[in-house]
Amino acid sequence: MPALGFGTSQLGDCAELVATALKLGYRHIDTAGKYGSEQGVGEGLRASGVPREEIFLCTKVSHEFLRAGDFARKVDESLKTLQVDYVDMLHVHWPTIDNIPLAETMGALAKAKREGKTRHIGVANFNIALMEEAISTCPEPLATLQAEYHPYLDQTKVLDYCRKHDLIFTAYCPLARGRMFSDPVLAEIANTKGRTIAQVAMRWLMQQNVAALPRSSSPERIAQNLRVFDFELSDDEMKKIFALKQPDGRIANPAGRAPVWD
Repeated sequence: MPALGFGTSQLGDCAELVATALKLGYRHIDTAGKYGSEQGVGEGLRASGVPREEIFLCTKVSHEFLRAGDFARKVDESLKTLQVDYVDMLHVHWPTIDNIPLAETMGALAKAKREGKTRHIGVANFNIALMEEAISTCPEPLATLQAEYHPYLDQTKVLDYCRKHDLIFTAYCPLARGRMFSDPVLAEIANTKGRTIAQVAMRWLMQQNVAALPRSSSPERIAQNLRVFDFELSDDEMKKIFALKQPDGRIANPAGRAPVWD
C-alpha cells in the first residue's frame, strides 16, 4: 500500500481531481460509500489513463450496513459504482451502533476477501478493545486501521497497538482540516526546511511509518502534498511537533457513533 494516498472525503464529484492526482503520481486513492465520491473516483481512475493494477483503491462499508446480508450488498454496490471488479482495501467504516455482533460483520468482511472482491481488509475508527475483538473474530487477517491522526491528536496508544500486531496505521485528517496552517511551530519548521506546513505535517507521519490521506481541491496543493519523500525532519523537529498534541485535538467524533477513544 503506498504510504501517501489521495483522500476524497467531502469532495463529492471528484473525477477531475482524482485523475489529476493519479497523473501527478499518486497511486493510492481512498473513498467510501458514505463519502458520495465513489462514482467520481471511478470516473477519475478511467480518465487518468493509469492502469488499474497500478492503483491501490480503498473503500468502506458504513455502519448502517454491518449485518452480513447488508454488508455484502453494499460491497457489490460500491464495486458497481466504482466500475471495478475489486478494490485493494475494504474497511468497516465505523463500528456498529445497533448491537450487531462484530463477529457477523467480520465474517462478512472476510467473505468479501475470499470472493475476490477485495485484496485486503481492515477497519476504521475502532478503539483498541474493538480491534482486539475484530482480530479475534475475523476469519481473515486484518491489514490496516484507518483513524484520525495529526499533530494535535495523541495516538500513541493506538500506534503502539498497531505496531505490536503488525497493522498499518493510516491517518485521515492528517492536516487537521486546515487547523494547523496558522501554527507558529509548524510554520517555523516549514520555513527552515523551505517546505509547506502540510508537507511538514505529513513528513512527521511518514517518519512514524504512518500512511496519510491528505485531500485538496487545489491541483497545486495536490502536487505539493506529494512532495514529502525528499527531505527529513530532525529528532528535535519531530519532538517539537509531538509536543503540539492537545487534550481536545480530535475532529471526527460523531455523537452516538464514535467509540470510547483510547
